Amino acid sequence: VQLVESGGGLVQAGGSLRLSCAASGLTFRMHPMGWFRQAPGKDREFVAGINWSDGSTYYADSVKGRFTISRDNDKNTVDLRANSLKPEDTAVYYCAAGQYGAGQSVRSIQYDFWGQGTQVTVSS
Repeated sequence: VQLVESGGGLVQAGGSLRLSCAASGLTFRMHPMGWFRQAPGKDREFVAGINWSDGSTYYADSVKGRFTISRDNDKNTVDLRANSLKPEDTAVYYCAAGQYGAGQSVRSIQYDFWGQGTQVTVSS
């Protein structure tokens, strides 16, 4: 299984970025997908998730209303659209695939596969 993120970079506060994750080696449409992030000196935290069964989405309170997660089961990709970015959004962002057929989870331990991460830096 391979997950490859792209789309990170440097952006000013208030700006937007779109992160993308390309998955291979798994039955993508049957896995819940998530985005997590880790800032320097902090634990990895859940950002957004999307279910495999109905495409429903869920978000951390800190990003609700600003970030949007989506998936394309034909292309095996999951995207994270981040708007109104704040300096506190600065982190390495990771794409993750949950267990086959599993329900939603905000816990990193429930995700089996991880990408290498992409840096997002928001300047004030």
